Amino acid sequence: MISGSHFIKGVLLSTLFLLTSAVSQAQVYADLKKEKPEDAEYPYLLPIWGQKVKEKGFDLPYSAGIGVNYLWQTSDLIISNVSIGFNGGELVNVDDLIRFNSTSAESSGINIRPDVWVLPFLNVYGIFARAESTTRVDVGVYIPGIDDSEELFSIQTSPEFSSQTTGFGITPTMGFLGGWLALDMNFTWTDVDKQENPVFAFIFDPRIGKTFQLAKPERNISIWVGGFRVKVNRDTKGSLDLGEALPIAEWETKIATGQEKVGEAQVELDQWWEDLTPVEQANPVNKVKREANQAKLDLAGNVLNSADNAVDNAENSTLDYTLDKQQAKLWSLQLGSQFQLNKSWMVRAEYGFSSGRQQFFCGLQYRFGL
Repeated sequence: MISGSHFIKGVLLSTLFLLTSAVSQAQVYADLKKEKPEDAEYPYLLPIWGQKVKEKGFDLPYSAGIGVNYLWQTSDLIISNVSIGFNGGELVNVDDLIRFNSTSAESSGINIRPDVWVLPFLNVYGIFARAESTTRVDVGVYIPGIDDSEELFSIQTSPEFSSQTTGFGITPTMGFLGGWLALDMNFTWTDVDKQENPVFAFIFDPRIGKTFQLAKPERNISIWVGGFRVKVNRDTKGSLDLGEALPIAEWETKIATGQEKVGEAQVELDQWWEDLTPVEQANPVNKVKREANQAKLDLAGNVLNSADNAVDNAENSTLDYTLDKQQAKLWSLQLGSQFQLNKSWMVRAEYGFSSGRQQFFCGLQYRFGL
């Protein structure tokens, strides 16, 4: 009626925020351990107060680093408050006409993450990432009826997208119960094709862990458990060329079928009302039922007529949309470990899961004094 698989592709470009919210992990936590007093000289500019910490007998990680990281993630999505329009005209909400039966996104990407310890307990970092994502969508388009809606058609599609992400973050750390506590927070913006504004995401990533020294100097292994929460700007706005959203021949076929179905539903509604007795027509329940169904039919008819007019000038027409989206589960549990070969080289891996999300992360990092 009003859509096709490519329209859903355009509408769901915004789901790339899932990867935005995940490619940002790669933090090295300060491993503070007592040193011999005679080793108190600190040769680097950062972190601030590094010399004072060194004089107290603690060993700091190298102050600067750069990491290359890979992440894979799959997550269930909730799409709501969908509105569409044509050629820059008024947008109308179509939640009564479409139903997203299930929506999930699978993403993978690489990011580069430079970081620096500004203070002995505060790390600041940047995020530069590129991602590929697939969104699996099962959506139905419905015509309202008297007792129930009739499905006009359904769509199962798996569009693929690319995106670029930039951002920054901070990680305060402290000693905690013989281990350490890190509160990772970052802010990212992802550029997505066919979308007016970048997708913004805020990540809160608390972890508690412990570092175990190994026999060889500078070599250790860390393990941790934590949480991962994503908050993304819900509203998304974009526009597609009409021919890109759906081939014109398919527009014409679906519009004609939809108009026919709306006409049949209107006849059914009018006949139902006429068959009621005057007493039944005066029943508030029946009045509300008639008004609600008529409003849905009017909406479907108006959307179809707007689409029909746009198709007549398809070369210069656009399909405009807005929607709200969010992850089905905001939190996931994270389990991870890091192996430090020496103070310059380390590798880490982490797995996160919840009932609506899974993710895996691994990365290599090189550190140096600054």
